[in-house]
Amino acid sequence: MKICLIGKQSFGAEVCRQLLNLGHDIVLVCTELDKNGRADLLAEKQKKPVLKTKSWRRKNKETGKFELEAEVFNEYRKYGPEVNVVAFCTQFIPQEVMDFPTHKTIIYHPSILPKHRGASAINWTLIDGDEEAGLTVFWADEGLDTGPILLQRKCAVEDGDTLNTLYKRFLFPEGVKAMVESVNLIAAGKAPKIPQPEEGASYEPFITAKPELAQILWSKIGTQRLDSFKR
Repeated sequence: MKICLIGKQSFGAEVCRQLLNLGHDIVLVCTELDKNGRADLLAEKQKKPVLKTKSWRRKNKETGKFELEAEVFNEYRKYGPEVNVVAFCTQFIPQEVMDFPTHKTIIYHPSILPKHRGASAINWTLIDGDEEAGLTVFWADEGLDTGPILLQRKCAVEDGDTLNTLYKRFLFPEGVKAMVESVNLIAAGKAPKIPQPEEGASYEPFITAKPELAQILWSKIGTQRLDSFKR
């Protein structure tokens, strides 16, 4: 099964390394452009073809609408991937790319979906004072983090946990394992597609999207929530 790995940084690099160690056929690695003259860790570590993209889409000056970046898409599809494995990607990936492979696209998300959809899931898990955290590998659809669930893993949020400790202790190592297990299930024809329930669904914005998200309203916040917010 031909795999296109889309991701960046140490998480993407570790998923790639473990998949290769198991003999999986990664035909293309897609990551971001070099920053400050340095390649992303995922691009540096691999001996596979690497496609570095500023964006998968561009804005049409006449219509004002975003459309697929044809040059990037044509380069991507010539490798004939049979599944996209998205391991930590902050770029918007067009639906045409998601739907191109035979087995479509799977994505890693650091929350127990459908709760905490959005780009700052770990932050909001802590801010909301959740007693349980976790991760989801899901199939991409046209919504934002709304696709069918392939697998999930959960853990308790420990006293004093911060974004950094929770990520390093559980979400990173178990997330890598979950992505590898998901690919194994797809290759074996045993990967489930479990619809996300509507009950308990939530979406929160990127934590730095609005300055007011970082403001503490002293009249409305209790001691416990303040502690969660500071994490």
